[in-house]
Amino acid sequence: MSQNRSVPFAPVALPDEQMQVRVVWLYYMEGRTQGEIAEALSTNRLRVNKIIAEARRSGLVTITLNSRLTSCIALEQQLATEFSLNRAIIVPTPQDEELIPVLLGQAAADYLVQLLNGGNIRGVGVGWGATLREMVRHMPSLRRPEICVNSVMGGLTHGIEINTFDIASDLARQLNAECSYLAAPIYAGSPESRTAIVRQDVFETAFRQIEANDVIVLSIGDMTERSLLMRYGLPNNVNIEELVAAGACGDVLGQFVDKIGRPIEHAINRCAIAPELEALRAIPNVVFASGGLNKAQAIAAVLLSGLGNVLICDEDTARQARQLALDLRAGGGS
Repeated sequence: MSQNRSVPFAPVALPDEQMQVRVVWLYYMEGRTQGEIAEALSTNRLRVNKIIAEARRSGLVTITLNSRLTSCIALEQQLATEFSLNRAIIVPTPQDEELIPVLLGQAAADYLVQLLNGGNIRGVGVGWGATLREMVRHMPSLRRPEICVNSVMGGLTHGIEINTFDIASDLARQLNAECSYLAAPIYAGSPESRTAIVRQDVFETAFRQIEANDVIVLSIGDMTERSLLMRYGLPNNVNIEELVAAGACGDVLGQFVDKIGRPIEHAINRCAIAPELEALRAIPNVVFASGGLNKAQAIAAVLLSGLGNVLICDEDTARQARQLALDLRAGGGS
């Protein structure tokens, strides 16, 4: 039995266009069910369903989402398509830029939980930085003893909580998982020292474990004093100016890349106690979580490099990084 509602037109046979308009009005504007509409217009539910579907396809009905997330979702699709990403996760840029690592960390935690719940994940590698610190803080407590969390790069000698050792151990604690470290400084004293270090049995084992990870979550560094690596991690005989002069626009795993994502020619890259960047291509899920306009150029470089398949970023930064990357691509990288 129909509900006792008045209908501003008689339930008689209607021309197709009138029928379409009345169906979509009752469905979208008055919120009636398809059954109610069928009874009010003397037709059947199958026809109503077809009219609603066709109205969307033909453009008779368009839907506008009044949400800050609408533009983020559109940008996610653009980034995924243009840079062959498995996923882009874009959050609205907050007015207070200090909140960017917090929001990105929360998004990274949510995504990591999705991966853990959705597949056979055994190894999770992590880098370091403020965003990854926030990721760990937002991780729920899980029980995943089959997982091994490992640091994928050497750490700072400073005892700060964004260090790779602390992030790996705290994440393992949240997951009730195993934990292993790449127990070394981020840079060896020379390329020869780096070679000698990584040839030791304990480091060969650690690097094999890193290469076997199912997921690696990393940050992207820039070339400003806001970068913690610039402030705390560079060797005494290396400075920002010479790295920029060599073409560096940012770093991944302590290794510096140029504006199209190629490692620069500088000895520091051969001193980094971390996997070579090309090794990332063999990892099923490489997640880059970074934001802030100071990192836009470095993020653009990573997008062009193809080293990762997931980007988590804030909207303003992602939009600028996308445009920089597209301009460089159009100009042949010049």
